[in-house]
Amino acid sequence: MPHPGLSRRSFLVSGAAATACSLIRPPSLRAAESRRKRIALICTEVRLHSHAQHFIDRFLLGYGWQGGWRRPEVDLVSLYVDQHPKGDLAPGIAARHGVPIHPTIADALTLGTGSLAVDGVVIIGEHGKYLRNEKGQTLYPRYKFFKEVVAVFESSGRSVPVFNDKHLSTRWDQCVEMVGDAKRLGFPFQAGSSLPVTRRFPAIDLPVGTPLAESVCVGYGGRDSYDFHGIETAQCMSERREGGEVGIRKATALQGQRMWDVVARRDVTAALVVSALSRSHNLPVKDGYPVDRVTLDWARRVFPTGWANFYEHRDGFHTALLMLDIRDFNYAGMERRSGRIHSCQMYLPMPTHGSSTADFFNPQIRHIERMVIERVQPYPIERTLLTSGMTLAGVESYYRNAPVDTPEMEVRYTVPEGASWFWKD
Repeated sequence: MPHPGLSRRSFLVSGAAATACSLIRPPSLRAAESRRKRIALICTEVRLHSHAQHFIDRFLLGYGWQGGWRRPEVDLVSLYVDQHPKGDLAPGIAARHGVPIHPTIADALTLGTGSLAVDGVVIIGEHGKYLRNEKGQTLYPRYKFFKEVVAVFESSGRSVPVFNDKHLSTRWDQCVEMVGDAKRLGFPFQAGSSLPVTRRFPAIDLPVGTPLAESVCVGYGGRDSYDFHGIETAQCMSERREGGEVGIRKATALQGQRMWDVVARRDVTAALVVSALSRSHNLPVKDGYPVDRVTLDWARRVFPTGWANFYEHRDGFHTALLMLDIRDFNYAGMERRSGRIHSCQMYLPMPTHGSSTADFFNPQIRHIERMVIERVQPYPIERTLLTSGMTLAGVESYYRNAPVDTPEMEVRYTVPEGASWFWKD
């Protein structure tokens, strides 16, 4: 059934009400609330350059922020690690920092007390050896981890903020259920990619209410993995359009010349692809420079085996994701009537390719800290609900080799006027 937009109001706490409540709470409770917040981190594996390593290191050691080294405002006090591969970093990290690795998710959340004993939960269901289904999706246990966390909340009679890395699940009904659980139990739920919150070149955000007609992201990587990053790159801009987001009605996955034929037939899409490629720092070169100027014809020659997902939104808006042989993520969007194009690169300096520290995770950690401390999620979970569905629909279309109708993905939401969440310092 269609999924209605979920109100952010249920996640907000009135400052005046919170102050009033603090005046009548016993001193012991007020003292407990004044201590540093504690978080548990639930992950699949901790190996070199895994997502879990990037999160754990930052929570324990800190990270660069506003020209200094920032000590996190929350304490990572427990871990659950599902797999321990060769090169496992988890035991060494745990011993070095005195953070226990618990045998179950429930133990990591209760700290042996039998009841919820942390103030926030971070779920990193990425990397590790898990089964792949016939569609090529890796069945990471994000939904399973989340439901075990929710079970602790329910048995404890209270809940705390949760962060889920990347898309929610490989099944739409599970994605909807996860968001529904957060609304039902009243806890802030943040999820998604680091691309919407990393630095941008140039550092632009679209004013809420911009009359966009189409968004394009040109990125790189595989299906049901990096495609999610590209979809979030586009959606964090598209959601700011006039009228807000209303969901998608169709997804079409194409590859090679079939993809380029569609782009060539759509003037707006073609112009946005060229604009996005012109933001890339990683174009194919010969003798140190591209052999020709960036045009649609050039792109067809240079990227003959690329692939794409084309999405039709319920209000007639379009999103195109092109995954090509480059090494960055670039956005371009065009306004209706004026034809004005807005474009930028969302900076993803990968370890061993442009950086050693993957600092695009820094703002994600900062947002998690603020969510745990203030109990307010920074941006709508509906974005990640929709981008999870867009990812799944693209995979399904490729698997069927046909367009896929998505009437169930009627996800409606807006972002607050003036809101902006990307890394500007």
